[in-house]
Amino acid sequence: MRRALVGIALAVTSMVALSFLIPLALLVREQARDRVTTAAEQRAAALSPVLALTTERSDVQQAVAEIGSRDQLAVRLPDGSFVGTSKAPPQALERAVGKRETLSADTGDGWVHLQPVVLPEDRVAVVEAYVPGADLTRGVWASWGVMSLLALGLVGGSVLVADRLGARVVRSSRSLKSASLALGSGDLDVRVEPDGPPELQEAGQAFNTMADRVVELLAVEREMVADLSHRLRTPLTALSLEADLMGQAPGARRIGVAVARLERELDSIITAARTPLAAGQPGPGTAGRPVELGDVVALRLDFWSVLAAQQDRPCERSLSPRATPVRFPEDDLSAVVDALIGNVFRHTPQGTAFSVRVERTRSHAVLTVDDAGPGVADPEAALTRGVSTGGSGGTGLGLDIVARAARAADGDLGISRGPLGGARVRVSFSLAGPVV
Repeated sequence: MRRALVGIALAVTSMVALSFLIPLALLVREQARDRVTTAAEQRAAALSPVLALTTERSDVQQAVAEIGSRDQLAVRLPDGSFVGTSKAPPQALERAVGKRETLSADTGDGWVHLQPVVLPEDRVAVVEAYVPGADLTRGVWASWGVMSLLALGLVGGSVLVADRLGARVVRSSRSLKSASLALGSGDLDVRVEPDGPPELQEAGQAFNTMADRVVELLAVEREMVADLSHRLRTPLTALSLEADLMGQAPGARRIGVAVARLERELDSIITAARTPLAAGQPGPGTAGRPVELGDVVALRLDFWSVLAAQQDRPCERSLSPRATPVRFPEDDLSAVVDALIGNVFRHTPQGTAFSVRVERTRSHAVLTVDDAGPGVADPEAALTRGVSTGGSGGTGLGLDIVARAARAADGDLGISRGPLGGARVRVSFSLAGPVV
């Protein structure tokens, strides 16, 4: 923008300067020429009364010497002789004598003016005023130089002003851009100082208002999550008491373990939601020790296999014998596996088979979940936050959690039709440590 403003100022000012300077330069040259030619005509006219009184050579020579130099004034006497040095073309002299016309003509090295004087007895004398070429342009080049300097100063000043204005606009724009990038990267405390033109100042104020609103909405959302999680404690406590009352009944221990784990998850959610918003906190995949993806998947499959057996769901697992370390929190990785397998149980009828596979590529660990259900009609819509993959009334957040986890671990998420005839969900995570 700054360069564009300077270019526009340079072009516009140059055109304006040229539109004035060219006619002005021509006018200065014409005025200089008119000044010296008028003076020459006046010298020639001053000799006419002398010639009307006498044509004696000595008298005419004395008059020429008094009025001007002999190299600029000359007189052709009626007898054809000259007083001074004639610079006029012969044809012009003959015409002035024959037709008795006042003539002006350019010569090779100057300008000449011929003034005929009619004497008694039809005699004609001609006064010749000569102006050298140097006198015709005397002072013109100096005037042109001054005008050129003024034009350069005008253009330079306009370019400088445009550059300063452009710098102000660019500085304000860059500040707004940097603040936007910082806000997008998680710095919720960033604000801008409105500066520059009124439009950019309004944009800066709007940015600050937007940033304040984002902080408020995030705080409200976190508070709502904490409140909702806290409300779940009551039914959890009741469920825990029911598990205790079951004593040694089948499944009592398993229910108690599940309730305890769910309570720990709620505690972590409430703690995270109550934590003040901080800028620049690392994402889930940027810190912590590597976690073995195959081990986490095996652990979660053991948990889900009990429910699969109750629902007569055939479950096939295939875990890579090679190490699959990923730099991702174990709890979050477990949530990803639970979300994928939980979708199978929620969106397919009982008895539907599914399989879970963990593979390793050159740079990623890949988790694939296939099922023999009806599949996903619109994979693109299924990846949209808040859109359920089936008709079970789900919230649609499961795949959103998986997608965000994959992005945080430098991977991706894909949904397609699997070999079992139903949906295939494929999630990749970047391997932790050097790639071999």
